Amino acid sequence: MKITCYSGGDTQTNGYLIETPDGNFLVDAPEGVAAWLDARGVRVDDVLLTHQHYDHVLDAAALQARGARLHAFAPYSTDLTLEALARAWGMPITVEPYRIDALLDPDQPLRLAGQVFALAHIPGHAPDTVTFYLADAGVVFSGDTLFAGSIGRTDFPGGSTSQLLDGIARHLLILPSETRVLSGHGPATTIGREAASNPYLG
Repeated sequence: MKITCYSGGDTQTNGYLIETPDGNFLVDAPEGVAAWLDARGVRVDDVLLTHQHYDHVLDAAALQARGARLHAFAPYSTDLTLEALARAWGMPITVEPYRIDALLDPDQPLRLAGQVFALAHIPGHAPDTVTFYLADAGVVFSGDTLFAGSIGRTDFPGGSTSQLLDGIARHLLILPSETRVLSGHGPATTIGREAASNPYLG
């Protein structure tokens, strides 16, 4: 299995291409990732959305038009993408509408392209946030829950710092310390490093 990070859009949002002998898939769909995949000659069959804030889904419709299935915790809505809020603030954010093909069930493992993901629903940054843990690869895709040296912001509608910290403690910090954390923004880190030095987790 090969994991390649793409970063794009105004907020430099990370998307992760996972290539396996049984198929390719993507975690999150930031702006420009569809063209990046086209340039590499890579087709993805599935896109796993950690949450649906606009910067993580700007290319979701483009990928769906290319035949990819979209997986998320909740159906598409302009509340989840923050489009409704942004327009109220006078910000011209527009996400091309898409549909969610498969709703994720955090109580069930997700089997995809020969891989088995353990899912965790961790609200606080966004109400629909899901993390994806691949035990065999020793990696967790954390979306905007946990970053190197930080955590996701909680000042959006439905945000909750206590919910986020509780979810991180219950679902992420219990993972092996060497687990790589691949987040929605910024560099990779490890569970052990964050448990020891992240100032928000002290």
